[in-house]
Parts: sequence; structure tokens; C-alpha cells
Amino acid sequence: MSDLQSLFTDCLNETLIRVILSNPSSKDGVIKICARPVLKNKTLLFQIEEYTKTQVFHKNLTAGDAGSYLTGKLSSDTSSQTASFKNALVETQSFTANVLVSKKGTITIKKKMNASAKQPKISLSHNRKKKYILEEGIPVPFLIDLGVMTQNGSIVNAHYDKFRQINRFLEYIEDILPSLPTGRELRILDFGCGKSYLTFAIYYYLKVLKGYPVRITGLDLKEDVIRHCNELAVKYGYDKLEFLCGDIAYYDGCSQVDMVVTLHACDTATDYALAKAVGWGAKVILSVPCCQHELNKQMKNDLLSPVLHYGILKERMAALMTDGLRAQILEANGYRTQILEFIDMAHTPKNLLIRAVYNGHCADNKAQIDELLAAFDVNPTLYRLLCKKDNTISK
Repeated sequence: MSDLQSLFTDCLNETLIRVILSNPSSKDGVIKICARPVLKNKTLLFQIEEYTKTQVFHKNLTAGDAGSYLTGKLSSDTSSQTASFKNALVETQSFTANVLVSKKGTITIKKKMNASAKQPKISLSHNRKKKYILEEGIPVPFLIDLGVMTQNGSIVNAHYDKFRQINRFLEYIEDILPSLPTGRELRILDFGCGKSYLTFAIYYYLKVLKGYPVRITGLDLKEDVIRHCNELAVKYGYDKLEFLCGDIAYYDGCSQVDMVVTLHACDTATDYALAKAVGWGAKVILSVPCCQHELNKQMKNDLLSPVLHYGILKERMAALMTDGLRAQILEANGYRTQILEFIDMAHTPKNLLIRAVYNGHCADNKAQIDELLAAFDVNPTLYRLLCKKDNTISK
């Protein structure tokens, strides 16, 4: 106990960056606690943020009170002999510490002094501007190994768009958290995971920062990439994260999935992933399509033929048509579907995201879909996959 008290005595001053308590013993109340220094009326205080599944509560404490509060949350309760939280991350300008609380209440503190590199400037403003979920200047191990961050938390210039993209994606996940089941382990699949920037980010956000029980599988065709991602998962101790080599269309490794993610699954691979998600009854689908060639080869329309004559215009129209039809087919299968901008269009014209949340209300839009297919003489893969033999939308 004295080591824990000493830790907070050493860190609760103007050099503190943040404290995060995660992995709660109970998922029914506060699931995460954050603390940071604030300057209010020229007095240094520490703002405590208590996160439940639906709300955030704030309070400002003195250093002494904040130390007692944080120590208490990591110490075993005398009646239940269980600490409220089992993990803590303490980051200051001079050191980083990880606190682990065992089932028996034993507290282990691993402290590492920071390098002498220039430290990020800390804002003590009581009301700071909106920040990224994964903050610049705070090292995240998987981002360092994936080449997005340097050892001191700076973003590599060539990968700054990727950093913004990852954070934007996590914001979309934050929005749909209330739609996911509670009281059990969440099953998440990432089809076409590639180097797995997002797969690692999802795990880090949900498991490490938010304390959610999750099991995540990334699937891709590249054996060397899958092998490297598995090595990183072992290195970080992410025991509920695995990577498998395989084809989206033939994957049958589980019978129930809560969330399906596809990032740039090429051409009809996106359709197979969406069909799999619908078949599993996934509560949430997040898909960033790529390389929509199928409709580009099929599209015909006499009225629009002067426009479709130009290859680049036909390509863009085919891509928009493909994603629009995918969204409508998901609507017909009981999903409330949105098409959102993933990152600024100035960076890439292809980063649109299809976000679908299951609500069980099947849209009566099959006649409209059929009319559109006939007008452009197209037969998209997702339509074929999610239609019954009697030519009705599959549910």
C-alpha cells in the first residue's frame, strides 16, 4: 500500500499527464476513471472523470484528496477483498508507471523513466479543446511498432493521416457502444485486417482503455503480415487478440459475432464480409469499401451513356452506386445504415464508411432496389448473397 501511496504522491503535481484506471471488478457502475491536472482560480487541482457505460461524471480534487481517492480505487475493499479497478496507467513528464492488482489484492508497480527527449506541453486549462482518443505525445506501443508513432509519442509525418484515421474510427466505435451486448465477452471480427492498425486500436481502446471484455480476430490472406501481427499481440500481452490467414468468403470459425469490421477489403470481398455479418446477426457493421470494380464492368444506361463514356466518371459513379446499394440492402435486412466520411476527402476520395447498427426493422425497399438494378443492368454480389431463391431479401 505504501508504494501505491508514494506513486501518487510523486505524480500528483503539474508534471502529471494523466492517470487512467481500467479493468473494473464490476461492469455495472463506473468502468473507467481518468485524472489530469487543471488550473482553476490559480489553484492546481486534479479533475477526476468517472465513466459509466452511458455517462461521464466530473469532480475536482486537491492533490491529497485525489491521491486518497485513486489509492482507494486500486486497494482491496475490506468486505469484498476486491479492488474496484485492477489496472492503472500513470503518465508524467518524467516517468510512466503501470499498476496491476492481482485477484488476491497484491499490487505490482512497474515504473519506467522517460528518455530525456522534449516532453509534450501540458495544458492545465479547465475546459480544454476536444482531443483525439489516442493522444499525440503519449506513446502507444502498437502505434510505435507499426511506424505511426516515435518512441516519445510524436506522430511520424508520413503517417499523420493514418493517426487521424485511427482516431476517427475509434470515435465511430464510441458512438455505437450502447448498441453492443453487455454482461458477456464481445466477439469482434476484422476482415481484411492487413497491417492491423485498426485491429490493434480497437483492442487497445475497448480492452485497455475502456475495460470491455472482448475477443477480436483479424483475418487476411497475407501469411507474413498475419505472422507479424500475432507476434505483436503476444509482445503486448493481448491474449484476446488473434490473427488468422484465410479468405473472407470461406471463413466459418465462429457462429456468433457482435461486430464486424472491414477496412479496404478489395472489391467483392467487402460484400462477402457484409453477408457474413448479416448471417451472424452482428449488432454492428463498420465497413470501408475499396476497389469497387464489379459494377463498373456491368453498368449500362442509355440515358447516361454520354456521361458513362468517360472512364473516370463511370468509375466514380460505379463506386457510389455500389456503396449506396450495399447500404440499401443492409437496410432491407434490419440495419439502420449510414454512409459517413471516414477522413477528409482531401486526403483520399475512397474513404467512405458504411456504419450499420441492427434494429430489426427491415426496410420495405426491395422494389426500389430491383428498379435501380434493372435501370443500370447490374447484379451486385451482395444482392445475390442476401436474396432467397424466391427472390426476396434474406432475413
